[in-house]
Amino acid sequence: MAYDLGDHLVVGIASSALFDLADSDRVFREDGEQAYRRHQEEHRDTPLQPGVAFPFARRLLSLNDISPVDVIVLSRNDPDTGLRVMRSIAHHQLPITRAIFTQGRAPYRFMPALNMCLFLSANDMDVRQAVEAGLPAGRVLESTFVDDEQDDELRIAFDFDGVLASDSSERVMQAHGLDRFQSHEVANAVTPLEPGPLKNFLAAINRIQRREEEHRLANPSYRNRVRVSIVTARGAPAHERAVLSLKRWGVMVNDAFFLGGIGKAGILDVLKPHIFFDDQPLNLTSREVPSVHVPFGVINEAAH
Repeated sequence: MAYDLGDHLVVGIASSALFDLADSDRVFREDGEQAYRRHQEEHRDTPLQPGVAFPFARRLLSLNDISPVDVIVLSRNDPDTGLRVMRSIAHHQLPITRAIFTQGRAPYRFMPALNMCLFLSANDMDVRQAVEAGLPAGRVLESTFVDDEQDDELRIAFDFDGVLASDSSERVMQAHGLDRFQSHEVANAVTPLEPGPLKNFLAAINRIQRREEEHRLANPSYRNRVRVSIVTARGAPAHERAVLSLKRWGVMVNDAFFLGGIGKAGILDVLKPHIFFDDQPLNLTSREVPSVHVPFGVINEAAH
């Protein structure tokens, strides 16, 4: 019988997101593909160092004792050069056993076949094409974040509009300004927004949280390890529609920060999420926070 991913949380992750490939990429850019292939073969037994999404992936995989989680490598490498990636995974003792290597072709096309609710990559083109195809994807940005590994908590933070929700309200904001946006949100406060690209990922995280709570009730000494926050520029009165939308979608968050236009960096530096998703690059300025740009919606249509 085939292995069934139906009830699993499945994340696809490119080698460029999981590991630091700066040296390899430099060889590719400066000397070409054949030099890159030689470089990877010569360094096959030299483990790659953790990249931006490594702490997130490691902590997510640790939740397999509570609920089934799979991380699958989706890589533009060919199988031969991909050996260094798989040996690095083994070196770092990550329980990742599945990988797809597509020799230069975009790997995101295989997301639906693998029941993936998220794809992370440092390749901007791959991510944009995935989002344009209606798939949940984000581009990891450079970060100086160092995982202290002092606890086993997984902290995930999301922007709201254009990430968890559609960009319909953001379109009002961009076309007509803040006052019209506020009045529009008040007039539609009881009408939930359409879900955005990462709503299903949040729903999958919530499934793990529910199983954690069941486990805690049966084992009082257990401490829940997953914590989810939204950090949004919305403020009162526009916050009500965000809260109602989450409830109507059947999802929840532990913390909500309605900042009313205040910069997010200070809050994120205190929260210290292992990953933060936002559709606006201007909000992804803290290099100390592992950040992911979700190129969805009107903001990114204008910038592209």
